[in-house]
Amino acid sequence: MKNTSLFFIPLFLMLVSFNTEPLNQKNANAVVVIKADRLITGDGKEVLSPVVVITNDRITAVGPSSSIKIPKGAKVIDLKGQTLMPGFMDAHTHLASIDDDGGDLAALKETPAHGAIYGTINAKKTLEAGFTTVREAGSLDYVDVAVRDAVNRGLIPGPRIHASGPSLSTTGGHADVNGWSPFLDLPGTGAIVDGVDEVRKQVRRNVKYGSDHIKIVATGGILSVGDAVGAPQMTDEELAAAVGEAKRLGRKVMAHAHAGEGLLAAVKAGVSSIEHGSLVDDEAIAEMKKRGTYLVPTLIILEEIERDGEKKGVPAYAMVKAKAIAAERRVRLRAAYEAGVLFALGTDATSDIHGRNGEEFRYMVEILGATPMDAITIGTLSTAKLLGVDKDLGTVEVGKLADLVAVKGNPLSNISILAHVDFVMKGGVVVKLKD
Repeated sequence: MKNTSLFFIPLFLMLVSFNTEPLNQKNANAVVVIKADRLITGDGKEVLSPVVVITNDRITAVGPSSSIKIPKGAKVIDLKGQTLMPGFMDAHTHLASIDDDGGDLAALKETPAHGAIYGTINAKKTLEAGFTTVREAGSLDYVDVAVRDAVNRGLIPGPRIHASGPSLSTTGGHADVNGWSPFLDLPGTGAIVDGVDEVRKQVRRNVKYGSDHIKIVATGGILSVGDAVGAPQMTDEELAAAVGEAKRLGRKVMAHAHAGEGLLAAVKAGVSSIEHGSLVDDEAIAEMKKRGTYLVPTLIILEEIERDGEKKGVPAYAMVKAKAIAAERRVRLRAAYEAGVLFALGTDATSDIHGRNGEEFRYMVEILGATPMDAITIGTLSTAKLLGVDKDLGTVEVGKLADLVAVKGNPLSNISILAHVDFVMKGGVVVKLKD
């Protein structure tokens, strides 16, 4: 008998390709009304006694209760005593990491399956913390792509994920694994590339396998062995190749850069954002303002390494680096903020920061000198603009996706309460509602 199994393969693939609707899809024309004491819209405005009307996944009316008619048959959620805001955004996460994952020895003990499990756990924590959108900042084996796709299909709960795939780093650089015998073939924490051709090829690979943007490593870092935080790690030609190829393929580039020549070179190459920017100098500040380059300061992780790193097992060499730049870092980041550099919220969420992302708002007020309202705008609309999603997200207004969070009390009086979210809605679906 003729083997007919091959006949069914295309049919099977067709069935799989059409079965992509989210498992938690809402009923057509479902209407939800949310009431609260206060609404912070995300663009610096405040509305008292607000009513937000949501039809399916979009906001269809918003305003003070005196001006909004509640549709007949709508489900009403009364968030009495709470402040409603747009869903928060974190532009620098590492969902595939977890506290005490083995540190430098993780590469010897773990597989991509570990990262996928960690990513699934952390996606849920992040969403329930009120962060409905995140941008990944480097993920081996395209784990973040897999987690993103699982979230989009409704298989697991999580935020809207902008996946990066592996970051691009040079041999011996911040994303390489250094300090071991040269006879051990250890993988980097990113893709190790040297020269223009390798950079271009890796950008193409990342896009091929689903990356929404490209992450490059332009300077040394805190947690890497044998490099200074301001040491440049890519040549101008390599930087230009990364940004040029990404742009050609419709992707932006985010650059890990703490200081000095490497930071300035990344800005001049045309990256969309500088990650960390710890010792950003006046020349780089001026260049960032001219080009509209965002700064994502990742305040919480660097504060906690300095304060709690030894208890958490941060290596001694990293503690030395962190403490050496701590005071000047606060001065330089505030200088950049006061000079008018564009800022976006990013935590560098790793370890036990997943689910505590909202603590970043307090550091923005304390370190940058931002007002609570400005800090909220940075963590919503400003970050949405960096990610290129501000047409659909970042503010609470008619026509936008219904990504909403609420906290008890008034964050304009106490910014710390943003770390304790009581209500989360993503795309019109309630994912968290505390009694």
